[in-house]
Amino acid sequence: MSDPTIFISAGEASGEHYGALLIEELRVQLAEQGQQASFVGMGGSRMVEAGLYPVVNSEDMAVMGITEVVQHLPRIYREYRKLKGAIQTRRPDIAILIDFPDIHFRLAREFHRLNIPVIFFVSPQLWAWKKQRIKLVQKYVDKMLVIFPFEESFYRERGVEAEFVGHPLADLPQPEISRTQFARESGLNPSRSWIGLLPGSRAREIGDNLPQMLAAARILTLRGPRGGGSRKEFEFIIPLAPTLNVSQRKMLAGLVKHHGDGLPVKMVEDARAALMHARASVVASGTATVEAALIGNPFIVVYRVSPLTYEIARHVVKVPFVAMANLIAGKLVVPELIQAAFTAANIVRQIEPLLPDGPPRESMMKELARIRSLLTPRPTGFGNEVETAISRVASITIRELGAALQVSESDSPELARRRE
Repeated sequence: MSDPTIFISAGEASGEHYGALLIEELRVQLAEQGQQASFVGMGGSRMVEAGLYPVVNSEDMAVMGITEVVQHLPRIYREYRKLKGAIQTRRPDIAILIDFPDIHFRLAREFHRLNIPVIFFVSPQLWAWKKQRIKLVQKYVDKMLVIFPFEESFYRERGVEAEFVGHPLADLPQPEISRTQFARESGLNPSRSWIGLLPGSRAREIGDNLPQMLAAARILTLRGPRGGGSRKEFEFIIPLAPTLNVSQRKMLAGLVKHHGDGLPVKMVEDARAALMHARASVVASGTATVEAALIGNPFIVVYRVSPLTYEIARHVVKVPFVAMANLIAGKLVVPELIQAAFTAANIVRQIEPLLPDGPPRESMMKELARIRSLLTPRPTGFGNEVETAISRVASITIRELGAALQVSESDSPELARRRE
């Protein structure tokens, strides 16, 4: 049997990171079977370094916002045509599409037409909105690999073969850096209580969220710590997302200077270490809320969009919570301050009970530990084998690949025509 060609595609930073890890893991598992594969598709520098032949660079496709998409439509369409052409000429044996549904659902249709099995890793949030897109999954996706436990039943109830593989972030070890070392490297005062402020990773999110966070920081600073024990002043830490460019970092620093003048605010590079050592945090809805839950840092979630977007979402989104931690838990574990409720005063009201030792803090930390356990499936390996979300995806891919290669050997033109 000849060595397979695997098409793998990711369009955004987190997906591209998963894609690089997946290529490396596939190489290891295939080598154990005496095989090697060639990888082709869409990705960034990390995936290329792992061994991807990039038909398209993911940075040329990752455009956010309606205005930006319209502005770059000719380029997006040109890059899409490149991917479609590569599928037709290279005829890969299997496709792995990571998140990025707007492009990947279109590619899945092309793979289906060519009788190439499609694995979709990291589900788009169809369960929250755009449920009509489930028809695309039912028709064009052979296997959906999901990273949140409730997604598996959502798809299976709708006739989609789905499997919960765990969340890749749940496989990361806790940061090893000590509080003292983190304080020294970040210019923080170790004698103070630290509060994390995570306003998001995009410029618009930061502009919408950070001013109210800093206003809450000012109230807390003026009020000082409450409760028993020795008095500790607050210090506020803002982790800088690695995706922020120089101009965006300058913009963030400008907001801190304007809204946080005179406050003890420090910008740091390591978000996971910040969450590990902060007493509590204020986190904008997104991936950072999953990181905070997994690390076990007590936090509150804030979320604000434009009034028009919110009104549309209010009628379309059919989930009881915004925070992923609450969706996973199936109940309100982490306070949510949504839209008009997202004010400095409400932030202070919700975070103050989490700062001193006591029942509110201990209860949340216990619930966060339970959420972490829910994000890791029960082990199915043998012996001392360590399973991760990425290794599960690789194993499933190789299993599906083997089945596809067996079928292709006996496949008929008539079967291919029936798939069109």
